[in-house]
Amino acid sequence: MTSWRMHQYLLIITVWLGGIGTCMLFFQYNWSGCSFQTVPSDLAPVFRQSTTTSDTSPSTTPADSHPEKPILLKEKPILLVWVWPENFRFDLSDCQTYYNIDGCRIIDDRNLYNQADAVLIFHKAISWDLSNLPPSPRPPFQRWIWFHVESPTNTHRIPGLENLFNLTLSYRRDADISVRYPLTVSKTPIEGFQIPKKDKLLCWFVSNTNPSTGTGTRMKFYEEFKKHINIDIFGNMAGNGLKDEEYFPTMSSCKFYLSFENSIHKDYITEKFNGPVSVGTVPVVLGPPRENYEQFAPHNSFIHVNDFASPLELANYLLQLDKDDEAYSRYFEWRKHVTATRHLTTWNQEFVTYICHACEYIGVHKEYKEAHDIYKWYFS
Repeated sequence: MTSWRMHQYLLIITVWLGGIGTCMLFFQYNWSGCSFQTVPSDLAPVFRQSTTTSDTSPSTTPADSHPEKPILLKEKPILLVWVWPENFRFDLSDCQTYYNIDGCRIIDDRNLYNQADAVLIFHKAISWDLSNLPPSPRPPFQRWIWFHVESPTNTHRIPGLENLFNLTLSYRRDADISVRYPLTVSKTPIEGFQIPKKDKLLCWFVSNTNPSTGTGTRMKFYEEFKKHINIDIFGNMAGNGLKDEEYFPTMSSCKFYLSFENSIHKDYITEKFNGPVSVGTVPVVLGPPRENYEQFAPHNSFIHVNDFASPLELANYLLQLDKDDEAYSRYFEWRKHVTATRHLTTWNQEFVTYICHACEYIGVHKEYKEAHDIYKWYFS
């Protein structure tokens, strides 16, 4: 083989190998499906404490910031449920299913404590020596949420909690996260509501008669009231409890329902009121003043015991309404503009509404709030 032909072969081989090398480099750095594709430093997401209150989109590190150890950004803030209230653990998809809330990641894995943006702590589960609280020091960005659904009458003052919590989750309107059973106002008239068929005059679902929980006021009223009107009792007090699936149908079969709270405090208006309102039954309420109820519900959606001089006078009024369909129907006029939503009744879903709305809150409000004295606020 001549020297000239040898040079030709070498040249061809060199060009061929160079082409392969170029293609390999091209695929390594430019093919979108390649797992080794590089990411510019100004686009690499990292953890960082947010100080905004309305922007819920993921934050990125500015181009001139070069953290030594970038960490992948959390898609959503983490809410750690430290102890499930009353050990009622619900399906974590319930927030999306019932309330279309998907703004955070709810977990109960304490191993992720240092990553949690907020920790939900149920007041009734806290031990008196505070030994079952999360460890200290807490991460500087982390917020503790005091979760409590009982009235002040049934709240134990556990010492040492005064300045531990950043946020409050409660039925109170002035809580950081206030949870109420929803009444939705419609801009246009609502058609189609019909008063359910009634076969009972007055009902009461009641189990708690323990005077230490503040029930003395309602029991005293009941003992006099029952002398003048027939009341169908369901629950442990009468030894005939209802199944979950019987709760709303039975309530809707009553013309009136005793929505008697176990203790009387501002804003303490519970499912005892929401139940009858949502199923087409008129609640007869004993609780905070009428003005407080009217901050949550239409003035003509309920009957307040304080509007009557005595239990006898109230009984006579209900008996009169029982004979006057037109007067009775006026207690549903509000239904033309407002819709009431039934609360969840399954045994493990009692606290779903509260926890889901805490999730919604931390997904939107990312500012850090200083701890404050919960007792000074709650018992004032």
